[in-house]
Amino acid sequence: MLATLRSLFSLLLSYGLLLLANSLFNTLLGVRTRIEDFSTEITGLIMSSYFLGLLMGGLFGARVVARVGHIRSFAAFASIMSITALLHVLWVEPFAWFVMRAFSGFCMAGMIMVTESWLNERAGNEIRGQVLSLYMITNYFFAGLGQFLLPLADPAKFHLFSLVSIVFSVALLPVLMTRAEAPPPTRPHPGNIRELYRLAPLGIVGALCAGMVNASFYGMGPVFARGMGLTLVETSLFMGCAIFGGLVLQWPVGRYSDRIDRRRIIMLVTGLTMLCCVAIIAAADFSGVWLFAAAALYGSFSFTIYSLCAAHTNDRAPPEQRIQTAGVMLVSYGVGAAGGPVLAGAFMGQLGEIGLFVQSALVTGFLCCYAYYRMRARDPGERGQRFVPQPSSQFTSEELYTAARNQMDKDLASMVKPRYWR
Repeated sequence: MLATLRSLFSLLLSYGLLLLANSLFNTLLGVRTRIEDFSTEITGLIMSSYFLGLLMGGLFGARVVARVGHIRSFAAFASIMSITALLHVLWVEPFAWFVMRAFSGFCMAGMIMVTESWLNERAGNEIRGQVLSLYMITNYFFAGLGQFLLPLADPAKFHLFSLVSIVFSVALLPVLMTRAEAPPPTRPHPGNIRELYRLAPLGIVGALCAGMVNASFYGMGPVFARGMGLTLVETSLFMGCAIFGGLVLQWPVGRYSDRIDRRRIIMLVTGLTMLCCVAIIAAADFSGVWLFAAAALYGSFSFTIYSLCAAHTNDRAPPEQRIQTAGVMLVSYGVGAAGGPVLAGAFMGQLGEIGLFVQSALVTGFLCCYAYYRMRARDPGERGQRFVPQPSSQFTSEELYTAARNQMDKDLASMVKPRYWR
C-alpha cells in the first residue's frame, strides 16, 4: 500500500493543485459576473458551459490521451487551462466567457480522465477502496481550500486570475517530474444506458438530479452569496463550509447504507437536503453563523447523493460491467450538470438569489419522492457492491467516453435495418 501511494503521490499532488486553482476560478467568476453586472440568466449560461465542456471532454478527450499518452495530454490540458484563466480578464464579454468556460471544462475532463485511469491502473483490487478514498479526500480538501484564496485580492482586478493561471502551471511540475511510469491508454468497452436504466432507474435518475443540484451550487453559489450582501471573505467562507461539509458524512452515510436498503438512505438524504435548502432560504435574511451552518449541512448531505446512487446502481449491475456502469452514471451526471446552472439562473432571475435553493429543493424533493416510489415498485433485491465515496464535484472520467461513445454507436446501428440475402 505504501509503495503504491509513493508512486501516486506526484499525481495526487498535481491533481490537488488543479482542484485548488479550479475551485478558486469557479468562485471568482461567479463574483466577477456580479461586478460586471451580468444578469443571472447569462451567468447561468456561462457556468453551464463549463459542465457542457466536461461532458464533451468525456466524449472526446480520451482520443487525445490515446494519441499522446497520459503525461503529455495532462500537460497540454493544464496549459490550456492556464491560458483561459488569463483570457477571461483580457476579454470580458459574456459570449467569450461562455466559449472559454467550455474549453476549460473540456480540459478539466481530460485531466480528471488521466488521473482516474492512472489511479485505477496502479491500484489493485485489494487496495482500490483505500486509494479511491484518498482520491476523494484530495478532491474535497483542495476544492474547499481554494475557496479561502478569494479574499487575497480584488476580484475586479487581474491579480486573482493571474494566481489561478500560476497554480494551473505549477500543477504541471509534479507529474512532469515524476519517475513513475504512466499506464498505457485503455481500450473502450461498450455500455448501454437503457439496459442499466431498466436495472436501476433510481440510480440513473439520481445521478441526473445530483448533477443538477451540485453543478448549480458550484456555478451559482457565489452569485447567491454576493447577492445576499455577503462580503468577499464571507462568500469564500460560505462556499468553503459547504464543500468541506461534503467531506464529513461520506463515510458514515455510506457505511450505514451498506447495512440496509440503500434506497431508504437516498430518500432520507435527499429529504434532508431539501430541508437544508429551506433552512438556507430562511437563514438568508439573518446571515451570520446560521447561514454558514446551514451551508455546511447542505454540503454534507447533497454531496453524498451521487455516491449513494452510484453504489445503488452497482448493487444491481452485473459485476463484469463495473467500468461501463461508472461511465453511464457519469454521463447521466454530466447531462444534469450541464443543465443545472441554466435552470438555476432562470429561477434566480424570477425569484431573486433564493431561487438557487428553491430549484435545489424542488429537484431533491422530486428525487426523494421518486426513491419512495421505487421502493414501493420493486423489492430490495440482491446487494452486491459496497459503498465507495466518489467526488461528485468532478464530473467525468475515462469511462465517460467509453459509455457515451459506444451508446451513440449502438443507437445509430439500431436505426439501420439489416438486409438478409438468400
